[in-house]
Amino acid sequence: MTVRRTGTIAAVAAGALLIGAVSTAQAATWRYAFEEAMDEVQGKYAQKFKEEVEANSDHTIQLFPFGTLGESADIMEQAQAGILQFVDQSPGFTGALIPEAQVFFVPYLLPQDQETLNTFFRNSKAINEMFPELYAEQGLELLKMFPEGEVCMTTQEPVHSPADLEDVKFRVMTNPLLVESYKAFGATPTPLPWGEVYGALQTGIIQGQENPGFFLESTKMYEVTEVVTCIGHNNFTTAVMANKDFYDGLSEEDQKVIQNASDAAFDYILDYQKNLQEESLKKIKEAKPSMEINTLSEEERKPFMETADEVEAAFIEMTGESGKKILEQMKADLKSASQSQ
Repeated sequence: MTVRRTGTIAAVAAGALLIGAVSTAQAATWRYAFEEAMDEVQGKYAQKFKEEVEANSDHTIQLFPFGTLGESADIMEQAQAGILQFVDQSPGFTGALIPEAQVFFVPYLLPQDQETLNTFFRNSKAINEMFPELYAEQGLELLKMFPEGEVCMTTQEPVHSPADLEDVKFRVMTNPLLVESYKAFGATPTPLPWGEVYGALQTGIIQGQENPGFFLESTKMYEVTEVVTCIGHNNFTTAVMANKDFYDGLSEEDQKVIQNASDAAFDYILDYQKNLQEESLKKIKEAKPSMEINTLSEEERKPFMETADEVEAAFIEMTGESGKKILEQMKADLKSASQSQ
């Protein structure tokens, strides 16, 4: 059984950084924290980024995977304070900080076709022009957003319709729009930090959660749930950022090194994910043959898809005109990406 631990160890590690951190533009060692393990998607991206920076500059990158410096909220605070130079955090956790980032949790907004999805993330005006301004307002330089894989549910009982989620306490990230989405799906959304999820499923405090296939396999969610259900509603998105004061204080040469490393890691991680979802679900079935893995048909998905308008309306209500513009631009970008295939 694999359970990720935070708490005292994380607090000590964070304290050590607070004491020893030197957040100057000339620092030879740059610190980069992310929300997953080294061998998961964010960790693979971070390692490629580190490789590129170190190959093309005199700087070194120190990597901090999940749990070493606390939960998601902790590493974001450290990045904003300049203790960390880089941070990878899903919009699912930055929703309170940057409400417009919750747009990635409008169900059925992102396409399932991988090539269309990759083209969208590469060329989107919303991602590459509009979101950087919003992140900058929070002291963050947005370097890259990228998809991590189709999100699927794990539950104790099969799910074939919203009715099957009735009275199911379903863990969601601490994200207001994701709460609204699972309410619309019929569940009882229960926000929890990731470090508490395995134990909460094990003890029955919650009965379900969602994540991309590789994460379900690597974190062994199949040990404490019985069914995987893929309804095609979302693809997990994450964002890599730098502390803006740190980034703005760099030479043009160093900024170029970082941008080039971000681009190289982006290309690498899209290629790395080819067939990753299918392989991960296969590994789950091999590890636990009794695990039921279902992909809903188009007909079964319809009731879930019909909730999209309701969640979109909630998103616009939360974010106002700014959110509406982001949503409209994303839809235009997605149409363009689809037409280019």
